[in-house]
Amino acid sequence: MEVSAYQIPTDAPEADGTFAWDSTTLVVVELTAGGQRGLGYTYTDAVAAALISRVFAQELRSQDAMDIPARMTALLRRVRNLGRPGLVSMALSAVDAALWDVKARLLGLPLARLLGAVRERVPLYGSGGFTSYSVERLQQQLAGWAEQGIPRVKMKVGSHPEEDPARVRAARTAIGDRVELFVDANGAYTVAQTLALADRFAECGVSWFEEPVSSDDLEGLHRVRSRAPAGMAVAAGEYGDGGIYFRRMLAAGAVDVLQADVTRCLGITGFLQADALCDVYQVPLSGHCAPALHAHVACAARRLVHLEYFHDHARLERMLFEGVPEVREGALVPDLSRPGLGLELKRADAARYAMGDNT
Repeated sequence: MEVSAYQIPTDAPEADGTFAWDSTTLVVVELTAGGQRGLGYTYTDAVAAALISRVFAQELRSQDAMDIPARMTALLRRVRNLGRPGLVSMALSAVDAALWDVKARLLGLPLARLLGAVRERVPLYGSGGFTSYSVERLQQQLAGWAEQGIPRVKMKVGSHPEEDPARVRAARTAIGDRVELFVDANGAYTVAQTLALADRFAECGVSWFEEPVSSDDLEGLHRVRSRAPAGMAVAAGEYGDGGIYFRRMLAAGAVDVLQADVTRCLGITGFLQADALCDVYQVPLSGHCAPALHAHVACAARRLVHLEYFHDHARLERMLFEGVPEVREGALVPDLSRPGLGLELKRADAARYAMGDNT
């Protein structure tokens, strides 16, 4: 097993409703089995790399890469006393993705075929529109996705609530009437703020309100959902770390659409669990960020409606990986002629962003 971490500066200062950043950290796991190399990754702090190389590698060494449930069960037992949610789950997610990648490569199959695909292309929504952007940059970015044929776009709100209605109107002006407009508050609002702003956003045709209040506030999400304007879906779940998290959110009636993220929810395995739960509750599923990593499992997820084409991650994945799926007519299309995830790390390009002692 080899683990490496890379820090890539953003192309401009970025912020959402509750946080601001100027770089993105990528942790990459590469493991070898049967002469094949599998790759997985997550977006988290570089300390996850040490956890993977020092703790997880011992559990995987000399084990059978074909038996992914057994490998993940052993890893979950190993981290019991480390506190599984959060960073530990992100580290586990990267390892799980690498295990699925190497298994598919050993079988000579693209991962979508191994999992069993229900679609060959994954519908996208363009995502960015950061609160740190000027109105002009916001409009330019969203309009650019619309011009590429992506039929839905998302912007951030919440850091300055008093400015949000005007920014949403500006976004609608930029994309016209034929493109769906989503907003994401990253938990910045109270329930009362959300309900007041939801009516104003509805005037601009906003059809998706993501994390209007904290995703930990299931009661608050349910209250928003029960009183939101007609045609406006409430979405959350991006921080989910496995099936229990998603089951609680669905059982609470907290969302119209569940979100799940392969880099956080225990990888490919966890994403498939989220899809199964959505099937049980008859709720749509949306993939969160990391488009290249989601492409194959998104093809296999029965309840999936779309995948987030996040500006930072789409840019970074093109910079650091070969085999990134292409965007065609508003959808992500994985190359089924390549085995596994179809991704290869561009080592020379990645080296300039390497952090510390990659192992």
